[in-house]
Amino acid sequence: MRNLTYHTTPFLLILALILSIGQPSEANAQSQDAYSAFMALETAEERFDLFFTKQQKYTGVSAYRWKENIETIIKRINIAEDPISRPYYETMLCQIYEDIGSYEKGAYLADKLLADEANLDLKVKRQLLKVADRIYSEMQLFQKQLEVRKAQERLGEKVELYTVYADLGLYRQALIDYEIRNPKQEVMKAGVIRLARYYKDRADFKRLDGRLTLTAVKEYEEALSLIEEYINTQGVNDPEEFQEALFLRGQILGGIGRCLLVQGRHLEAIPYLEQGVSSGKRFEKGKYPYHAVGYWTDLAESYLKVDRLEMSKLYLDSVAQAGPLAPSTKIRYYHLKADHFLEAGDVKNAATYLAKYSKGSDSLEKSVMGKQLLGQFVAFDIDQQTKRVLEKQRMDLERNENELIERDKIIYLSIVALLFSLLCVVALIVAYMKSVKNKRLIEDQKQIIESSLVEKDSLLKEIHHRVKNNLQMVSSLMSLQSKNTRSQAAINALKEGQSRVRAMALIHQKLYQNDDLSVIWMQEYIESLIASIQSVFKKEGYDITIHIDAEKTELDVDRAIPIGLILNELVSNSYKYAFAENKKGNINITLHKDGEHYKFEYRDDGKGLPADFEQTSKGSMGLRLIKRLANQLRSELAIDTQAKGAHFWFNFG
Repeated sequence: MRNLTYHTTPFLLILALILSIGQPSEANAQSQDAYSAFMALETAEERFDLFFTKQQKYTGVSAYRWKENIETIIKRINIAEDPISRPYYETMLCQIYEDIGSYEKGAYLADKLLADEANLDLKVKRQLLKVADRIYSEMQLFQKQLEVRKAQERLGEKVELYTVYADLGLYRQALIDYEIRNPKQEVMKAGVIRLARYYKDRADFKRLDGRLTLTAVKEYEEALSLIEEYINTQGVNDPEEFQEALFLRGQILGGIGRCLLVQGRHLEAIPYLEQGVSSGKRFEKGKYPYHAVGYWTDLAESYLKVDRLEMSKLYLDSVAQAGPLAPSTKIRYYHLKADHFLEAGDVKNAATYLAKYSKGSDSLEKSVMGKQLLGQFVAFDIDQQTKRVLEKQRMDLERNENELIERDKIIYLSIVALLFSLLCVVALIVAYMKSVKNKRLIEDQKQIIESSLVEKDSLLKEIHHRVKNNLQMVSSLMSLQSKNTRSQAAINALKEGQSRVRAMALIHQKLYQNDDLSVIWMQEYIESLIASIQSVFKKEGYDITIHIDAEKTELDVDRAIPIGLILNELVSNSYKYAFAENKKGNINITLHKDGEHYKFEYRDDGKGLPADFEQTSKGSMGLRLIKRLANQLRSELAIDTQAKGAHFWFNFG
């Protein structure tokens, strides 16, 4: 097949030339028009936009003429000392270098421009990064390509880091990045072929990593069952999609063959590897046969191991004729050639290829060491992200433990104070019954009781005041942590935790400010809590009217804290989701006693809850927290997903 392709290529080129001569030169006219339009424009930015949007620029006006013209313009700019215009033209020159295959010049110019990227216009920077990405890829400067893609990601571009990680040999990091950028739930929505490719890609990374071969086989088999089910059930409804499915099936079978090769099962691997070669023919038609070369090398090794030297030589010859080889493939080729000559009894040629293998493996080992070092840096970044998540979880656990300890202390002190008061009362009664005459002693006992009660009240107020201060300190620590955290997800989580801590701190503040330490007036508390939440969102332009109906409603601290935390979650969610678009609306909060029970109701007139809210919100920490707090009040949260806006309610005792 390869020889047939090489013989027919000149004929096709001649035929295309004859056809192009006989047809109207519409493309030439478009190219001439593009060049003329480019020269007619005055500003560098206008020329830049036309250059990168116009197609078929080089048909009538060659890329070399464009290059000479832009180089002349750059010389004039240097003489005129116009640093603003120069990056526009130099970025266009980078693109021309790529188009004519002068990758070294393109890389040199891209390096120079990126070294001064802080002074580049955003439009120029985005386009330059795209050009540099392609040039570095062609030159196999994958570490630089990784830096470029990270820069694109910082600018908000959607890029794939895992392909560069794989080129660098960092397969573990490639797998992690692939799974982050391709959530399985989203992949499943894209159809059977996409899901099969997902399993196949994961299996590729695991196989290449070398430590997860058995797991890779299982994922290949899962992908194979999906793609075969698709082929057998769908048929050829869409020919292009069907061809894609057949190609993917061949790649999956080839992957299984490579796993069998690693396990030393060479005879079993051969038919699978040949399937990979067959599928690659359509994919690599007219290109350097990258996929096929890999399978040819695998097949050469397999046939060599099962003592079929003629077949092994056939595939090794195909590899030699394929063109420039990747360094790792070339080293492997030398090793297989040496083994083949040894098996054939040709010691002289075996020694020649063994020397080539030894020389190449030394340079490859240095490259591998560099990749391992880079892998450690990348792994360090990933580990740092994991450590931040674990640190947050540890802080949450410590906070919960402290809350429980403080609560136990309050309960213990309350019980002790109550028992002491009861003992004093009993002592007074006994003393009164024993001696009416001893009035002075009774007065002394009364003073002792009054002093103990005052001390108890002062102690409780001091406890609530200290608890409030400690919670405020926790809130401040979380605020400081959020300022030193780069992850937006971690910042959001810290802010949510901070708002919950403030809600609890406000409860204790109201307690020590009240004359009655046993209850909290909820109207005043809710108003203070809402004011705290509004202060956070008002700077973002929100204008929300909140109606509170909790007059004459009082609760003890055990019930007030859950209500405060529930309101904190609901109001914050309304600001973030219900009114995210128009930033205006109304919230109604009702809390009053109905007979022996209390009724809590929350409404907003925002955009409302989705129909599948219960299903999609299962992973929401906020909703889980609200439900647990309602359960703590011995109640169950009710949600009306059909109402206009959000509607939550529950009754509690």
